[in-house]
Amino acid sequence: MARDGHVVPADPGASVVAKMKGQWARSWMSMDCTGEGIVLDVDKYAIMRRVHIHARDLRILDPLLSYPSTILGRDKAIVLNLEHIKAIITAEEVLLRDPTEHYVIPVVEELKRRLPPVNAIRQGQGNEKEYPGGQNDVEAGEEDESPFEFRALEVALEAICSFLAARTTELETDAYPALDELTSKISSRNLDRVRKLKSAMTRLTARVQKVRDELEQLLDDDDDMADLYLSRKLASASSPVSGSGPANWFVTSPTIASKISRASRASVATVREDENDVEELEMLLEAYFMQVDGTLNKLTTLREYIDDTEDYINIQLDNHRNQLIQLELFLSSGTVCLSLYSLVAAIFGMNIPYTWNDNHGFMFKWVIIVAGLCCAFLFLLIVSYARVKGLVGS
Repeated sequence: MARDGHVVPADPGASVVAKMKGQWARSWMSMDCTGEGIVLDVDKYAIMRRVHIHARDLRILDPLLSYPSTILGRDKAIVLNLEHIKAIITAEEVLLRDPTEHYVIPVVEELKRRLPPVNAIRQGQGNEKEYPGGQNDVEAGEEDESPFEFRALEVALEAICSFLAARTTELETDAYPALDELTSKISSRNLDRVRKLKSAMTRLTARVQKVRDELEQLLDDDDDMADLYLSRKLASASSPVSGSGPANWFVTSPTIASKISRASRASVATVREDENDVEELEMLLEAYFMQVDGTLNKLTTLREYIDDTEDYINIQLDNHRNQLIQLELFLSSGTVCLSLYSLVAAIFGMNIPYTWNDNHGFMFKWVIIVAGLCCAFLFLLIVSYARVKGLVGS
């Protein structure tokens, strides 16, 4: 800022505070049960007040912190952190973080398509023909309609399972040809390429394993699955089982009060029975657990193929190493024999008088021949011994 021709420096503390606020004041998209979404630019405190969760739960959705994939059931919300999908699901709306991201846009489109109830979609199609039993069919459709939070959870699970499956397919497409090329030709370029693919496979396997473990943990605990029934908990909390209305009827009409009391006890028993019924969510989670498990099996198969390729490469390298050792053995044997042959030349090079040294040409010829034959015989003897002992190949 310029003041009287001078530049006033900005407050560094204010910039830091603005930066810290900007980290949390990210865009959220709120989508209700009709599929209508609005973008919210709010901070974490507004989100905490809106969905009634703690700061530690909201911290799981912070992209600056590396939290693993998690599905948490709270009193009034489901905290969902699955890779790039970071959302808070309530019984009435879905809060999706960073909806303009590249990988999140398909999730937003799928939520808009899947969140509206089936009956609303049928009414929107415009066919209002009356037929016998139509009201019963509508009521049956309402009964078969999944809760809002399950439809939102299904979209998120389907998106993350499809994303991981697509990444696995891309990795398989790149890895198998690279491994075959490395098998045919061992080079630094091929080894470096396989090393990078193996690192990518290890990271992807860890991500898929975490999603699988999270789903398996939910399936193993009925209480955790029951915590995800937000609509059921909302209905039981608003049920007039212990309200003040039946007390007035009890004072005025004991007969009606007794009927209401029996109905209330039956309602409580039904609610308690429903709280233990997690079959619908269990079927939903099992379907996507099997899909993630299939993706993990593909990665396991790829890892086994990489391990087999590494074993084959090591066998080839060991074979080359053995061939080099054999060559070294032959060269060492030849060096020993030539050393003995040179010993003869060293002896004859001395100025020592010999009685049989009168005929120089005749004796020199036989000494050379005999020494060469002895060295060749010694070389063959060493090689034969190495073959008998299995030190060299036949």
